[in-house]
Amino acid sequence: MGSHQLSFRFEVPGGRKTSEGWTVTWQGCAVMGILNATPDSFSDGGRHFSVDAALASARSMRDSGVFMLDVGGESTRPGSDPVDAATELDRVLPVIRALRELDVLISVDTMKPEVAAAALKAGAHLINDVTGLSQPEMVRVCAEAGAAACIMHMQGEPRTMQHQPSYDDVVAEVHGYLRERAAEVKAAGVPSVLLDPGIGFGKTLEHNLALIRAVGDLAAGEDPVLMAASRKKTIDLIADVPQADQRDPGSLALHLHSARQGAAMVRAHAAAEHVQALRVQQRIEQAVDG
Repeated sequence: MGSHQLSFRFEVPGGRKTSEGWTVTWQGCAVMGILNATPDSFSDGGRHFSVDAALASARSMRDSGVFMLDVGGESTRPGSDPVDAATELDRVLPVIRALRELDVLISVDTMKPEVAAAALKAGAHLINDVTGLSQPEMVRVCAEAGAAACIMHMQGEPRTMQHQPSYDDVVAEVHGYLRERAAEVKAAGVPSVLLDPGIGFGKTLEHNLALIRAVGDLAAGEDPVLMAASRKKTIDLIADVPQADQRDPGSLALHLHSARQGAAMVRAHAAAEHVQALRVQQRIEQAVDG
């Protein structure tokens, strides 16, 4: 059960002020609850498409012990089409403003620097960018705001990423990319990062399994690791579960394995169930360690 930390240069819920800003420290594996403000997410599209519905779901997740809420206004499922910044902002900004009353860490899942900047100004704390902060402007936005970021690996882009993905050594390439990118963005002023190997983003089943088995290697580095396998196609390919919203048992299995290997956080649709399962696992491990 390791200790993990994210750093910010502005006040955050649960944070401790330091000479350089604010830090949030936690033990074991925390849960990032998914709050999709989109009509077309692959497993829960439309469910949180009103501010009231999003706030009610967010309050329930917070009360269950969720560490962070991840608000998304654009689907990144395989084959998805992009939306313009104005549409994405119309979806996420009212939700972010409503969430501020909950005193909980807020992440925003976006690839657009203009959306990230507006979201941080509205009260978000962390930017979750599936492109790994590939745009210099996104790095600048996070650095100037003093916001932490999640760097994910993706081969290709959402519309085409599952068209014959190929690697010579998927673990070496993905882990190498994440570590190199983390060093670059931190050198550019981003205070801290989470690393996400990008399960399902430009990977075959075997690529995904190799990365899941190698979580411990990535988690052995200095930056905390986020695993985000919730309800993904990988579970269907393993266990024959074609309907995405029925894949929570498989999601738990993958995420509990990741937590045992040192993952600092898991991103989940069934957030309360993940909190419960992780608490039980942590207590079992404490008993063994003790």
